[in-house]
Amino acid sequence: MSTAKETITAARLSVAPMMDWTDRHCRYLHRLMSLNALLYTEMVTSPALVRGDAQRLLRFDPAEHPVAVQLGGSDPVELAVATRICCDVGYDEVNLNIGCPSDRVQSGCFGAVLMERPELVADCVAAMIDASTVPVTVKCRIGVDEQDPQQVLPAFIETVHAAGVTRFTIHARKAWLQGLSPKQNRDVPPLDYDLVLQIKRDFPDLHISVNGGITTLAQARGFLDAGLDGVMIGRAAYHTPDRILLGVDAEIFGSSDRKTTRQVVDEMRPYIEHHLAEGGRLNQITRHMLGLFHGCPGARGWRRTLSEGAHVDGAGLEVLDAALACVQDQAQTIASA
Repeated sequence: MSTAKETITAARLSVAPMMDWTDRHCRYLHRLMSLNALLYTEMVTSPALVRGDAQRLLRFDPAEHPVAVQLGGSDPVELAVATRICCDVGYDEVNLNIGCPSDRVQSGCFGAVLMERPELVADCVAAMIDASTVPVTVKCRIGVDEQDPQQVLPAFIETVHAAGVTRFTIHARKAWLQGLSPKQNRDVPPLDYDLVLQIKRDFPDLHISVNGGITTLAQARGFLDAGLDGVMIGRAAYHTPDRILLGVDAEIFGSSDRKTTRQVVDEMRPYIEHHLAEGGRLNQITRHMLGLFHGCPGARGWRRTLSEGAHVDGAGLEVLDAALACVQDQAQTIASA
C-alpha cells in the first residue's frame, strides 16, 4: 500500500477512471508501462459494494499500487460504509464521482447532477473522511446545464473543501444533463482550462488536477508548469498507452528508465497465463492491449489478430504470439528493404 505522500506525488499524472475500460486487467497493463502514474478503477456505486459482491468488484493486484478507487453515490451513510470496505481491501485513495453525466447516475442522484447539491456532497465527503484511513478526493465538472461555472465552481470547491477535501480533479467542461449523451458530454461542451487555473490561484493550498481533452505529455507538462498540481488523462492513455504511459515516468516523474512496447507484452505473459489458468478468457485482457504499437508498422495486423482470435473459446498465448509476429515481421521487412 502506498503512503498518502506517495499517492499525492503519483497524482502529478493519473489515468482517469473509465467505465468498461479501467478494470483490473487494464490497470495491471498500465502499471507495467508506468511505475509512477496514479491509476483509478472504474466507478463502482456504493450500493453495489454495500449490498453486493464487494470482493469481486474491488479485486486488484498488489502490483497496481498506487491505485485509487472511484465511488458513485449520494447517501452519506452508505458511502461511509463503502469507503471503509475500500480501505480494508487496501486502496490508496477513495474518490467521489461528481462528474458522470449518464442517465443511470442522474436517476440515482449521483455523478454530475450533484454539482447542483454542494451541501449534500459536503455531507457525503465528511462521512467518507470519518470512515477512511486514506485520502478522500473529488472528481467534478465545472458545472451542469445552465449553471455559470465562474460562480458555481468556486462555491462548490469552497463548500466541499470546508468538509475536509483537499484534492480535486476538475474535468474542464460543463456536463449537459439534458440534450447530450454521455459520449457527447466528453467532447461537445467547450473546455475551459483557464477556469481550472483560476481555481488553483484562488485556492493555492488545495491540490488541483485538470482533466479533459488532454492527449499528449507535452500538454500535461504545460499544465504542471502553469502551476497545477496534477493532470489526469483518459482516452489517450487508453487508446495510445505507448505514447502516454511509456514516456510518463521520464517526462513527468524524472525517471531514467523506459521500457519498449515489446518488453511490456512479454511481461504480460505470466499474468495472462495465470488468468487463463483461473478459467478466464484471453480477450478479457487483450482487449486493453489493442492500442499497443499505435502508428507502428504491423499495428493493424496486431489489432486484427487479437480482435479476431482472442474471443474464441480456448484461445491462449498462441494468439498473442501470432499478433506479435505481425509487428515483428513488418519491422524485419522494412529493415531488409
